[in-house]
Amino acid sequence: MSLSASLSSALSGLTAAARGAEVVSSNVANARTAGYARRELLLAVRSPQGVQVAGVARMVDRALQTDRRAAQAAAENTDLRSAFLRRIEEAIGLPGDDGALSTRIGAFAAALTAAAGRPESTALLTAAVDMAAGIAGHLAGASDGIQTARAEADRAIAADVGLLNDSLARIADMNRQIRTTLGSGRDASALMDQRQQLVDGIAAIVPLREVDRGNGQIALYTAGGAVLLDGTPAEFGFTPAGIVVPGMTQGTGALSGLTLNGRAMGTAETGLLGGGRLAANFALRDVLGPEAQARLDAVARDLVERFADPALDPTLAPGAAGLFTDGGGPFAPGDETGLAARLAVNPALDGAAWRLRDGLGAAAPGASGQSALLVRMADTLDTARAPVSGGFGGGARSFAALASDLLSTLATARLTADGAATFSAAKAAALQQQEAAGGVDTDHEVQMLLQIETAYAANAKVLQSVDEMLDLLLGM
Repeated sequence: MSLSASLSSALSGLTAAARGAEVVSSNVANARTAGYARRELLLAVRSPQGVQVAGVARMVDRALQTDRRAAQAAAENTDLRSAFLRRIEEAIGLPGDDGALSTRIGAFAAALTAAAGRPESTALLTAAVDMAAGIAGHLAGASDGIQTARAEADRAIAADVGLLNDSLARIADMNRQIRTTLGSGRDASALMDQRQQLVDGIAAIVPLREVDRGNGQIALYTAGGAVLLDGTPAEFGFTPAGIVVPGMTQGTGALSGLTLNGRAMGTAETGLLGGGRLAANFALRDVLGPEAQARLDAVARDLVERFADPALDPTLAPGAAGLFTDGGGPFAPGDETGLAARLAVNPALDGAAWRLRDGLGAAAPGASGQSALLVRMADTLDTARAPVSGGFGGGARSFAALASDLLSTLATARLTADGAATFSAAKAAALQQQEAAGGVDTDHEVQMLLQIETAYAANAKVLQSVDEMLDLLLGM
């Protein structure tokens, strides 16, 4: 080998070693950076002697990445569902807890019994009225909690739709930048890292598949087959409602659905966008929330109708409201939706607790020793009665048992959701660990750095030897 060839070969080796050290240092520095993929230097033989840098490869396990993204979307979905059901369960209250619905029902029954024992006591009558108001307020508060959660889900949908549109537009722009960068022979790995972070963010909202289109370009599809990005980004549309109240649904036009490129699309779990955070929020707003509200309204209706029975209080006029009312007036069976939010104690009792003893329709106080109505009111709570709505199933039950069934239904759904959330979270964590294990290993990178140092020293030694030979030749 000639001296010039030796010099050229050694210089190419030094260049490759320097570029390799840069790649290794980048790997170590970004070992914990989200979206960063480990780099490997690609070398090729240079004719006639030496090596040349052929490029830098991003090492990504596509299959593992796809599985991790799907698990991430499932974890977001199940966690939201579990959190919603737990929130409603806590609003109703666990048996034995202070302020729980079951505790309030027991306290109301005890107050009626105490007042029946001393019907002349205004304090005991007032306490019973307060306990009744506590039940009404508790159901109204739980209803408000459901609607607040639905409104939050509606706002979350709007935020995710905005994030989707922005991220898809940015990914489309990055596709163009990456194509230009690669076309000019430069390394586009940093741009690809940024693009991966954006894709990971979308994957939490909507389960997706990434398709390699070559030349650094990617296309994105939902797991259900909707096109998110294939050259041109998709455009999602959604109009937030701001305030959500019982009875507001997509069917009535009060709540917005989702559009894709101007066309309405379904958001069910089996639909084109099923499985991620977006679908979960639609489920909270349009399915889980209304179902919980319907059961709560059924409990409120049962309570209203128990105390509106003319056989219970002969002083009530036909069709008049009983102890529990729909916003202060009589309840109309066709207007059950949102009843729990409107539930209130009869205003005839305001400052006139004696009507609890003498009858809600009484014009003046009666004999202070009468307790028959109070006894009947206490008994009506324990009377077995079949609920007419709410999907509780057949079978008559007391009001306390109906309230217990409400909580039991929610608890069962919540436990199921908790199990799904735990499984999804564990799966997502395991896949993240596997992906991290295939990422940057600092021990391996240090070994690579030692090899690069050795190669650098060897090429530097060749340069030194060539320099000494040239000096010797020139000095002859």
